Amino acid sequence: MKQVIQTLKRQDAEKRLPVLKLELNYELAMLYEALTQNDSEQIKVSKHKLELLRQELIRLEA
Repeated sequence: MKQVIQTLKRQDAEKRLPVLKLELNYELAMLYEALTQNDSEQIKVSKHKLELLRQELIRLEA
């Protein structure tokens, strides 16, 4: 039973990783735009989202 759960988690991670990388790239683009426009509120929001995405990426790659 434990092996079945591990296999399912691995398959979910394999499907989520490409989407997560796209989300990271999008949020980095949003941060860049906010930085060029000096939008401090969007900078704060983007940094927070990037931190959450980074944590998820670390969990999936472990």
